[in-house]
Amino acid sequence: MPLEPFKISNPLTLGVELELQLVNLSNFDLTDASSDMLHLLRRANFPGNVTPEVTESMIEINTDIHTNHAELLDQLQNIRDTLVRAGDALNVGVCGGGTHPFQHWSERKIFAKPRFKEVSALYGYLIKQFTVFGQHIHVGCASGDDALFLLHSLNRYVPHFIALSASSPYFQGVDTQFNSARLNSVFAFPLSGRAPFLLRWADFESVYFAKMEGTGIVKSMKDFYWDIRPKPEFGTIELRVCDTPLTMERAAALAGYLQTLCRHLLTRTEPPPTEDDYLVYNYNRFQACRFGLDGTLVHPKSHETLSLREDILTTLRHIEPHAEALGSLAALEHLYTVIHEGSDASYLRKQYVERGGTEGMVDSAIRKFRAHR
Repeated sequence: MPLEPFKISNPLTLGVELELQLVNLSNFDLTDASSDMLHLLRRANFPGNVTPEVTESMIEINTDIHTNHAELLDQLQNIRDTLVRAGDALNVGVCGGGTHPFQHWSERKIFAKPRFKEVSALYGYLIKQFTVFGQHIHVGCASGDDALFLLHSLNRYVPHFIALSASSPYFQGVDTQFNSARLNSVFAFPLSGRAPFLLRWADFESVYFAKMEGTGIVKSMKDFYWDIRPKPEFGTIELRVCDTPLTMERAAALAGYLQTLCRHLLTRTEPPPTEDDYLVYNYNRFQACRFGLDGTLVHPKSHETLSLREDILTTLRHIEPHAEALGSLAALEHLYTVIHEGSDASYLRKQYVERGGTEGMVDSAIRKFRAHR
């Protein structure tokens, strides 16, 4: 089936998807409660969209299309409050975090949906191990060419979003020594990683995608698990590297940062992206996953070694005029706080010590999710 044409959307509009954990409040393990949760939420006036995810211990929420950070934050907070009320009615905890710290993948159940059963048959145990939780951010693009330009221009900033959102230090009961262990699960899939270096939508559509479809490997864009991928049916690019944060406030701030950064990049005052930029991509990505804000990166143009924390701070200061124009200064202010106080991964490790184990970490994540209600 040919790739559908790139739908033109209003540039720099925003949408967010969040994968969330459903938790048994007795033992703080994941619980297979998505069917009950979805049934209850369909009867409520849900302020967005909610769908099942691949296993029954998770759900995904989607916002409407927004033009600024404040509108997006308001809807995310309304969604949070609705989810908390539903969870209270079912005696189920809802929380963020990129991984559940001690659940066992072998105990997960695949949600009864044809596509999920299809990918489960293809990927085997990897699908149950894919019970990890991410934030996806969509940014509207005026054309397919703009989408590919932004996609490749953002390669240099992918470590920023990994480090700022990192919230998956524990996995299968063990401290992984990573700040974002979730992305290791994503990287296991054969069509993960980076998109091919193409800057014209016509080439992507009629050459690359047509060839891939011809191999029988892919049927649609859903089959690509790239860190950033174009979504022609929405007219967006979709950033997929973020762990699900512990709060809606952080989720909105990350989206505001991406929107502001895209506005800056579209001025085309930065050197244009090239294939050689990707020489350092996997190294930089690893540094952000492993060390978070304390990592280093290699600049793709100058090959200078930089402190990731200082690079984020420099970038935030540089794009403040764009944030002011978009009404997103509050988003950047939130991220300045993350830089100085630490990420959600740091918070969770602290909770492990203070609460005496992984169950206490989960309880803290549930409380943090609902704290601003």
